[in-house]
Amino acid sequence: DTVADKMMELRKAGEPEKLMYMRGRYSSTATDLLYGTLPKIYGTPNYFSHSAICAEAEKMGPGYTQGFFGYRDCDLAKTKCLVIWGCDPISSNRQVPNAIAKFSDVLDRGTVIAIDPRMSASVAKANEWLPIKPGEDGALASALAHVLLTEGYWSKEFVGDFKEGKNLFKAGATVDEASFQEKQTHGIVKYWNLELKDRTP
Repeated sequence: DTVADKMMELRKAGEPEKLMYMRGRYSSTATDLLYGTLPKIYGTPNYFSHSAICAEAEKMGPGYTQGFFGYRDCDLAKTKCLVIWGCDPISSNRQVPNAIAKFSDVLDRGTVIAIDPRMSASVAKANEWLPIKPGEDGALASALAHVLLTEGYWSKEFVGDFKEGKNLFKAGATVDEASFQEKQTHGIVKYWNLELKDRTP
């Protein structure tokens, strides 16, 4: 009765959108009745499945970056350098058994670098741990991008190159966008000028 009374109170106040329904894994009751019908009848647009933070969210990353809206996983069978950034594949991802089974082989064959503010299970097994401060992932990523460009380590086959063949990415220096011929990227020099030129390690 308490839940029903509170729901009726919101309806009478003309605020049905203040009700939010969140559900876990699938069941016929949760899917068809509580998730499918109740919010629509009640008048709230705020109903979410666990997929919003699970399966569908996982597909969005590769979907928007690679055009592949599906599950993916690392090719751990061939990996020689594994960079684990803010995740713990041997404890929490969709392929935990796969990561557990192949992690030692990656260590035998190459290097595991973990970037995470916390000591996770994967960090404990990694060759190197970068214990960054929480929220500083962007600073590290920008510094890495800065070094890749100033040292000329970008993939010229994919990204493109300077028309004159001379690397003009120098710390603090603005670059003329017309001096660079891009291939599969868009706006690398603009991004350098706006964001990366001053982001030294």
